[in-house]
Amino acid sequence: MNIELLRDYCLNKKGVTDGFPFDQDTLVFKVLGKMFALFPLEKWEKGEGSVNLKCDPDYSEELRAEYESITAGWHMSKKHWNSVYIYKGELQSQFILELIDHSYDMVVKGMTKKMRESLK
Repeated sequence: MNIELLRDYCLNKKGVTDGFPFDQDTLVFKVLGKMFALFPLEKWEKGEGSVNLKCDPDYSEELRAEYESITAGWHMSKKHWNSVYIYKGELQSQFILELIDHSYDMVVKGMTKKMRESLK
């Protein structure tokens, strides 16, 4: 998977914007101002592509137990975020997209009803 494909996939979701709120290295995707995906660009340039994604806590534990390429979120809440190491080649492209969908859905689920309605 390449980062341009992932960027396009994220930006095609309703209410999504991207930017660099922390530094010029971390590309962040937000839905209505709430983060759901963070890409460390410097690692991608080194061939070590990864992404931090929000995840249901119980599902996070399952994923971390099953996949070597999924660990507790780097510099994030370990309970609610995972780091997904794409470059390791363990995870299928479709599964990575499903994890992005799950992250987006988790963030939307936590929004007010009015915010959720604006995404329809």
